[in-house]
Amino acid sequence: MAREIERKYVLKNDGWRKEAGSGTSYRQGYLSTDPERSVRVRIGGGQAFLTIKGKTEGAGRSEFEYPIPHNDGEQILAQLCHRPLIEKTRYIIRHGDLKWEIDEFHGQNRGLIIAEVELSDDQRHIDKPDWLGEEVTHDPRYYNLNLVANPYSNWIENR
Repeated sequence: MAREIERKYVLKNDGWRKEAGSGTSYRQGYLSTDPERSVRVRIGGGQAFLTIKGKTEGAGRSEFEYPIPHNDGEQILAQLCHRPLIEKTRYIIRHGDLKWEIDEFHGQNRGLIIAEVELSDDQRHIDKPDWLGEEVTHDPRYYNLNLVANPYSNWIENR
C-alpha cells in the first residue's frame, strides 16, 4: 500500500520567492470529496493523473496515483468534477535535504499560499525555512478537497 506523510504550513512572508523558479500550473477537480476517500484528477506539466487518497490519520494517509491520457483528464475536469476546480501554481524549493512544494492558489482560492513537505517518517525533525509560518496539517480547511466546498475567498468574506 502506498502511504503519503505530509506536513502543511501557511507562509509568513514572501522570502520563499527568491528561491522559487517559474513554477508549474495545475488544475484539479474532485470526483469524490468524501473524507474517508477522495478521488481527484489533476492536470499539470502536460500530464494528467487520477489520484485516490484515503482518510487522513495524523499526518499520513493511503495514496494511489495513476497516469491517464491528457484528453481524458480534460474531459473529466470539464464534465464530471465538483466545482470550483482547484487552480494553483506549484513551486519546488529545496531546503536542506527536504523538497518543499509551495502552492499559490488562484481562482476562488486566490490569496492562499501553502507549503507542503512529504516525509518518510511522521516523527522526522524538520529544519524549517524562515518563511514558514503556522503548521496547518491538522486543519481540514486547508485540504484541497475542502477548498472546493469552502473556497478561501469565503473565509476572507466571513472574517
